[in-house]
Amino acid sequence: MSKLIDEDKTYAIIGACMEVHRHLGHGLKETVYQDALEIELSLRNISYEREKKYEVIYKGRVLPHYFVADFVCFGNIILELKAVGELHQEHQKQTLNYMAIAKSKIGLLVNFGQKSLIHRRFIL
Repeated sequence: MSKLIDEDKTYAIIGACMEVHRHLGHGLKETVYQDALEIELSLRNISYEREKKYEVIYKGRVLPHYFVADFVCFGNIILELKAVGELHQEHQKQTLNYMAIAKSKIGLLVNFGQKSLIHRRFIL
C-alpha cells in the first residue's frame, strides 16, 4: 500500500479536531469550534493561519471578492470546518475550489455538527 501525501500532517490535524469534538461535542456554532481548534493546534505545535484570505485572479486582475480559508495548516493544507447536521456536495465543492485557488494539494473538510466527527480528505 502506498503512503498518502503528508499523511502524518493530516493525521495530526484530524487528531486535534477529534480532541476538540471529544471535549465540546456537537451542536455548537462553527466559530466556537474554530476558537477551540486554534487552541488545540497551538498546544500540539501545529503551524497554522486562521481565516487566511486568498485573492481570486481573473485574466491578470484581482477580483474585489476573495475567499477566506478557515485554517491553513503546515503552510499548505486547507482545513475547512463545518458544524452542520450533514455534509453536502456543495461543502466538498467549496473545499476543492479553495484548494484550487490556494494551489494546495491537500484539503480537509471536517464537520463538528454530528454525534461523531466526520472528516474528508481531498487531494488535487
